[in-house]
Amino acid sequence: MTLRHLPLHDGWTLTADGPVPLGLPTGGVPATVPGCVHTDLLAAGLIDDPYLDDNETRLGWIGRTDWTYRTTFDWSPDGHDHADLRFDGLDTVATVLLNGTEVGRTANQHRSYRFPVRPLLREGANALEVRFTAPYTYAEELRDRLGDRPGAYAEPYAFIRKMACNFGWDWGPTLVTSGIWRPVALETWSGPRIASVKLLPDLDADGVPRLTVELEVEHDGSAPLSGAVGVIGAGAVFIATQDEHRVSVTLTVPQAEVWWPHSHGEQPLYDVTVRVGDDVRQARTGFRAVTLEREAFRVSVNGEPVFVRGVNWIPEDCFPSRLTRQRISDRLDQAVAAGVNLVRVWGGGLYESDDFYELADEKGLLVWQDFPFACAAYPQEQPLWDEVAAEARENVARLAPHPSLVLWCGNNENLEGHADWGWQEELGDRTWGHGYYHELLPAIVAETDPTRPYWPGSPYSGSEDVHPQDPARGTIHVWDVWNRADYAAYADRVPRFVAEFGFQGPPAYATLRRAVSGPLAPDAPLLAHHQKAEDGDAKLLRGLGDHLPQPGADFDDWHWLTQLNQARAVAFGIRHFRSHTPYCMGTILWQLNDCWPVVSWAAVDGDGRRKPLWYALRAVYADRLIAVRDGAAHLINDAPTPWAGTLRLTRHGLDGAVLAEEEVAVSTAARSVTRVPLPVSLAEPAAPDRELLVARLGDARTVEFYEEDTRLALPPARYDVTVTEAEAEAGEPAAGPPGYRVEVTAHTLLRDLALFPDRLDPAAEVDDMLVTLLPGESTVFMITGAALKDPEALGRHPVLRCVNDTVTR
Repeated sequence: MTLRHLPLHDGWTLTADGPVPLGLPTGGVPATVPGCVHTDLLAAGLIDDPYLDDNETRLGWIGRTDWTYRTTFDWSPDGHDHADLRFDGLDTVATVLLNGTEVGRTANQHRSYRFPVRPLLREGANALEVRFTAPYTYAEELRDRLGDRPGAYAEPYAFIRKMACNFGWDWGPTLVTSGIWRPVALETWSGPRIASVKLLPDLDADGVPRLTVELEVEHDGSAPLSGAVGVIGAGAVFIATQDEHRVSVTLTVPQAEVWWPHSHGEQPLYDVTVRVGDDVRQARTGFRAVTLEREAFRVSVNGEPVFVRGVNWIPEDCFPSRLTRQRISDRLDQAVAAGVNLVRVWGGGLYESDDFYELADEKGLLVWQDFPFACAAYPQEQPLWDEVAAEARENVARLAPHPSLVLWCGNNENLEGHADWGWQEELGDRTWGHGYYHELLPAIVAETDPTRPYWPGSPYSGSEDVHPQDPARGTIHVWDVWNRADYAAYADRVPRFVAEFGFQGPPAYATLRRAVSGPLAPDAPLLAHHQKAEDGDAKLLRGLGDHLPQPGADFDDWHWLTQLNQARAVAFGIRHFRSHTPYCMGTILWQLNDCWPVVSWAAVDGDGRRKPLWYALRAVYADRLIAVRDGAAHLINDAPTPWAGTLRLTRHGLDGAVLAEEEVAVSTAARSVTRVPLPVSLAEPAAPDRELLVARLGDARTVEFYEEDTRLALPPARYDVTVTEAEAEAGEPAAGPPGYRVEVTAHTLLRDLALFPDRLDPAAEVDDMLVTLLPGESTVFMITGAALKDPEALGRHPVLRCVNDTVTR
């Protein structure tokens, strides 16, 4: 076979099919493909950036307008028998016309389409149109026909196979898109064509890598087919009969090494070549086995249980066609640097791009993939049932080669919604998604990719006869903390696996300053627009509880204290959950990332800046951690080797004086937790408001206070700061702006010392944060990314902060 692939990304224009509240030029505006209507109008200067101020509120009409994309392309007969228009992604309800003739219709953002068009092609210029029906029009008409369904938001996202969070979420804007969001091409070909290649890497019963290759081949049946598969020294040839269109080959690959998450080993990946006739395809894969113990919800890779140090992933941009491989890589690098070993792709978003999963393979990040269902009752009637089946089959096969992918999950919170959110009375006998999660999707996964486990939803207990939020089985989501309860309530439960939990905090100062043109004040209307959670600002302040003082009207204190409280809340929960290993085998923080500048649960904000939460996450997701709770020091060792040495426990006064000290010889086995009871002299302080406990083992150190900060007798902060320009490493050429070395020496106790260089330059970054110093101790912060006009400002308020600034007694 020979194939000609002609990308069709040039010369597109965009027009509105009906009146719109702006002056579109006659003939439309230039359109970028891949792209969407919002980004095209933004590039044409016709709308303001929807991520800034409250511009979003004036753009709702876009999702209620029909749009048409048009282009022309030249074609001449090339001797091929077949020609197909290939759309990798259309968002969402579209009619495709070539030279005025309809060639197909689409209604699913989550799948690709291929339309045969050879008889319609003309020599010379060919006209291609893609007419998009407004998403609201389609979804609301289907809702009216099938009957409404309950959901978390009064939007019709359950009635259209489209990224649900496009319709707004409690962290995201309502920006309902249309467009050609993935590549489009004309492919002409002759002879047999490989229609699809599915790779199923696994280990056999003896732990030897094996690869099953399943092919679908399009051919005219005039002759038998011959082909071959090869990977790292292993290969096979095959012959298919004239009427065969599906071929399956299984290889043993003894020379391959197994793939591990980065927390457990290396990530070898291997090229695979598949040939049928003259059609050759290349792919890459890795070999590992994954199992799931259902009741305990324990994920094992290559037979070794993995404590999941996870984060939830939401779409990185409301306009995903803007994402680059580098931006995805940067975000996943931030996850790895924080000790994360699993990313859960949340069900209100997308099946992510090939780049995402390829990068996860390379970086050793496990991936939990939700099917795209979230927070609503989803109708099972046609045409939705067949669309779900088609998208599931395509994406399960597409993602099968990736060793990083370890779990398919049916939905996010829909089983809990049916059980707890009053849906049953509202639904009556109408469908709500049960058939998807318990019948269709598990059947497709079992048929298409039996190498991976399937889980019906999260939260879920593993049985329809048990409440989905049973902490003794399966997964739970913990949202009473943040919504109602103080974060100390994390310690009231010992779950098997926590797939969602978190606490809100604002983004970085530079991110807010870019996004909000008006004054930055806690009650400023434009800032309030970047808080999407119900009663979110009040919950932020209520969440400070007794932990930290109320900031009043001072923006700098509000920003600092609410960011700090977010970091502390999450760290408290993770320390508690990890200390119960192996009964609890995972935590997945809500959430790693943001799609725009917003006050949210993210550790990395919408501009890619690390919040204090990220630094706290890095500390509590470390391989080795000391967690002090319930009168004991818990030595958490998630490293592959034992952790042994002398545990030094010291009770100090806030002035640094040693009041009591004990040393204990300890040894903690690999991947285990050891509980060391605190002696009475350390567990019971004489003056809780004036004392603290320090636990040290090797390089690990934990500082615990006996009282909340609002009841501590914290002294006014006194310290020395020295700022110097950092020197390049010996033999290394200077690259980029000069860095700065900021050394802080404490004269008093300094509680949670933090430095925010983005207040001086948006490009500046700091390497560490939330450092507690006893009197006489020093720490060094390294600043990179920017040349500062006044480097000495790195040592002044509000760039350099600690809790002492705000707590007085």
